[in-house]
Amino acid sequence: MAYLVQLQKQFDDYRASLFNEGFLDDQFEQLQQLQDESNPDFVVEVVSLFFQDSERLLNELATSLDQQNTDYRKVDAHVHQLKGSSSSIGAQRVQRVCIAFRNFCEEQNTEGCLKCLQQVKHEYTLVKNKLETLFKLERQLLAARGSSFV
Repeated sequence: MAYLVQLQKQFDDYRASLFNEGFLDDQFEQLQQLQDESNPDFVVEVVSLFFQDSERLLNELATSLDQQNTDYRKVDAHVHQLKGSSSSIGAQRVQRVCIAFRNFCEEQNTEGCLKCLQQVKHEYTLVKNKLETLFKLERQLLAARGSSFV
């Protein structure tokens, strides 16, 4: 039972740190509220789709910015899509970098776009690792609850 209490505290503290450090915002909580017994993996599924989509977009951005004649409208469309999907799951820091990225697209500033691409990749990797850890802790907590008949 003490293990369960300790695990719950670890989960709660880790989750709170994601909000305190700006990785997640209220949208993530709203996403969690849509999950129920009929769809217990809803959040994991939505976030997994975000991961897949983001990796595709990041690759397309890298390819587009590597072209001799950069199509800034195309780059901006990809960044806009990434901004929207990160916003929909509450990945606040990714979303913020996308806002700056779009400004550089508007200015057709290749150097600024390349710097933002590196920043967005960095923030994406951080939030992906943090969410994977959160989901792992959640699975451990659910398993511990199941085995302790709480």
